[in-house]
Amino acid sequence: MKEPCSLDDLWNLAQPGAHVFDPARVSGLPEGVRLYLEHAIAAGTSLASAVRLRMHGEIKLKGWHPFTAEQVILWNRGMIWRATVRMSGIPVRGGDFFLDGQGGMRWKLFGILPVINAAGPDISRSAAGRMNIESIWLPSVLCGEGVSWTASGNRLHAWFPAHGERAGIDYTVSSNGGLETVCMPRWGNPDGGDFHYVHCGGFVEEEGTFADYTIPTRMRVGWHFGTEDFEQEGEFFRVTIDDAIYR
Repeated sequence: MKEPCSLDDLWNLAQPGAHVFDPARVSGLPEGVRLYLEHAIAAGTSLASAVRLRMHGEIKLKGWHPFTAEQVILWNRGMIWRATVRMSGIPVRGGDFFLDGQGGMRWKLFGILPVINAAGPDISRSAAGRMNIESIWLPSVLCGEGVSWTASGNRLHAWFPAHGERAGIDYTVSSNGGLETVCMPRWGNPDGGDFHYVHCGGFVEEEGTFADYTIPTRMRVGWHFGTEDFEQEGEFFRVTIDDAIYR
């Protein structure tokens, strides 16, 4: 299995945004939603269709291991996440992708010897869910007319069809609109059985601003979010965003 294109190829397909963020466009939304979007996107900022991220952190693979990674999300095409994980000092290179409805995972020891090579409908469906919840790093797409919002105090809910899935995402925000948590049902099999919808989400521990977008920059992410199982077994990803470029 080979990715249909590289990080650079996907990034080069992105076109500069044709519109800018106008707070008047979201003035009719519930107060918590308006606060979140106005906090995440400065007025007059070009509404990006893509983001390129550099990150580092720890990933749980029968134990916690450090990683560095780069990711491109192009909303109308897909995403590619390329990483190097060090397991007992040995580099394992690979990552995930979701492009034009097809997802996959591939990892190689030393970048040569195959370790994981997975694809198929379930992998694609799970990757679509990952991309939808990662809209928190490309909040411009949450301003679209296809997104329906409801809110109760600091608890927000967005519903939108994207990438073959119907995303229903829950958020909690601070009094100034900063994101605190995010969660949604995502297709997966974290317990090793049949694939099914499982709550997947994370805590936002820090945020930062890049090119007038304010996004989560340090998070703890995992399955079974909102339950004791998250802390005991579900958490699998601790990430810090080092840089974000928008187009």
